[in-house]
Amino acid sequence: MLIAFAEPSLPHGGTLIVTVGQDRALGPSVIAIDRITGGAVGRALAASRFTGKKDEVLEMLAPTGLEVARLLLVGQGKLETLTETAFETLGGTAVAFLNKAGETEAWLRLELPAGSTLSPGQAAAAAGLGAQLRSYRFDRYRTTEKPDQKPSLARLTVQVAAPAEAETAFARVQPVVAGVTLARDLISEPANRLTPVTFADRCTALTEVGLEVAVLDQARMAELGMGALLGVAQGSAQPPRLVTLSWHGDPTPAAGRDGRPVVLVGKGVTFDSGGISIKPAGGMEDMKWDMAGAAVVTGVMRTLAGRQARVNVVGVLGLVENMPSGTAQRPGDVVVSASGKSIEVINTDAEGRLVLADALWYAQETFKPRLLIDLATLTGAVIIALGHEHAGLFATEDGLADQLLAAGRAVGEPLWRLPMGENYDKDLNSDIADMKNVGSGRAGGSILGAQFLKRFVGDLPWAHLDIAGVAWSKKDTATVPKGGTGFGVRLLDRFLADIAEG
Repeated sequence: MLIAFAEPSLPHGGTLIVTVGQDRALGPSVIAIDRITGGAVGRALAASRFTGKKDEVLEMLAPTGLEVARLLLVGQGKLETLTETAFETLGGTAVAFLNKAGETEAWLRLELPAGSTLSPGQAAAAAGLGAQLRSYRFDRYRTTEKPDQKPSLARLTVQVAAPAEAETAFARVQPVVAGVTLARDLISEPANRLTPVTFADRCTALTEVGLEVAVLDQARMAELGMGALLGVAQGSAQPPRLVTLSWHGDPTPAAGRDGRPVVLVGKGVTFDSGGISIKPAGGMEDMKWDMAGAAVVTGVMRTLAGRQARVNVVGVLGLVENMPSGTAQRPGDVVVSASGKSIEVINTDAEGRLVLADALWYAQETFKPRLLIDLATLTGAVIIALGHEHAGLFATEDGLADQLLAAGRAVGEPLWRLPMGENYDKDLNSDIADMKNVGSGRAGGSILGAQFLKRFVGDLPWAHLDIAGVAWSKKDTATVPKGGTGFGVRLLDRFLADIAEG
């Protein structure tokens, strides 16, 4: 779908989209269109339950006085609180409706309320971004779709008073779209197509956008003593990989700037059967997206390279497949991590933390970062705690947590901070090794997962994002079609822009 920007005008054909505020608040543009239609807009509003709440849509077919197939009224909610995220929602909502309606071309007319903190160009670019994000489809393996099952909208023109400003702002967000799209593609791939090796191959291809990529094979990881990661991988016929993606955007930092990299670590279990502690059959097909943390880190790195970010960042991906077999590790086995710490494996389905234990240690020892952030679909417990609306956040420093929370709010990828503490940590003590990989019961499962990871972090500022509840969506939202969400790409890109490029 092509996104364009133009001055406001009355189109010929297609669909004209206008906005309505909460309690049916009409701007000058809609009032003028109501006059052109002989009051048809007002009559349609009076005859409907449409009130202008966010995401509401009212369709008027072949409106009198306009040379368009339909007039679409889209609710924006409270006009005094409109943000960029609200305009993204507007764009996504409109596009989703029109694709279902079979429309091919549309014009979205924007007007900002008095006193808005956004410029017209910013609002228009945000609407275009929302439209792009909502238009994503993973259809690589679809071969029998009928035309009426495919998206129809080919062009959306956002009408705004400052089209040149909108085009400039829109160009700046295209690397973000590329990063989110890459993450969604990786998450959506079936496990027979995206193995640890093929995932690593896709990462290697990112040298084309300026990333430096290195891949460690199984033999090299064994030399480095990564017994925790390799223990997970040993049950699979698919060999593991550890990938590093480096972006040197600030090679000669100015005085006062910290040139050490931020390191992002992603859990990349390309399929998680649970191993010997096998999962129930129902829903196991979803476990192809247990590599979402690694996919998001890859998407972030693609975004940074695309926008030539002035920051040094390294992504570290631990890529394995967790399968049951005659060679799989057993409950009760003891493995020795790269840090030298021993781990009693009580549950082979708590494998992500074993992968991350070695990846986190390698990240610190190799890159000497200024701070460390990991992302993982780590626990089902975080879904019980937070549902599918927030990702869980754990952090060793309040300032780091606050910065991540703020970045999440700004882009509509919210986090919720959960506690940590010594009393939780004690539950990981083992009778025969330095620690167990799970606690003694089901209580506080997400917290115990974070406490386990903290044992491999040292004194660095560190945050852990448990994205199990938000990595995959079973329903459409305004800017995220159901499937892989890419949650975290925009959040971390904004975080890095705020704290490292300011």
